[in-house]
Amino acid sequence: MKIGNKIKELRLLKGMTIKELAEKSELSAGMISQIERDKIGLSVTSLWNISQALNISIGYFFNEMKADNHLVVKKTQRKEIKLANSSAVYELLTPDLSGKIEFLRIVIKPGESNDSKQISHQGEECGLVLQGKLLVKYGEKEYILEEGDSIRFNSLIPHKYINIGDISSISIWAMTPPSF
Repeated sequence: MKIGNKIKELRLLKGMTIKELAEKSELSAGMISQIERDKIGLSVTSLWNISQALNISIGYFFNEMKADNHLVVKKTQRKEIKLANSSAVYELLTPDLSGKIEFLRIVIKPGESNDSKQISHQGEECGLVLQGKLLVKYGEKEYILEEGDSIRFNSLIPHKYINIGDISSISIWAMTPPSF
């Protein structure tokens, strides 16, 4: 089932109108309608806002990724998560999104970012840059991470990752609790 269908299904189960969901998620009713009909994609931020408005984990929208009690994820079997308004490719390094920690590999093209604006959510995250150069905007501060550098921060502070290098940035991220 597509994300838009899942949003509509959950909204209806909760007895919410499009207008109510729009107000709670700080999006327009027209945008909610288009998202539900899969006419437009949505950013990580918009999906996060919708999941908060529906009082559900963002992982709910990716539940088809659940593994059958597997412990190992082979390199060739990673699940990719691609969201609109972002060229970043998220690869799930755990079998599913049901655990207490989220483990991701993020690839960002030169000059691109993981989202159009800074996002915030509950928890804490740690990142390690494997390749390239990554600018981490964290609140009003900026940190430049190069290959081998790592960072840990409180996810409640708005943050964003931007590839400021001339090759694809590849980084590994652990987040707890899971926010996707």
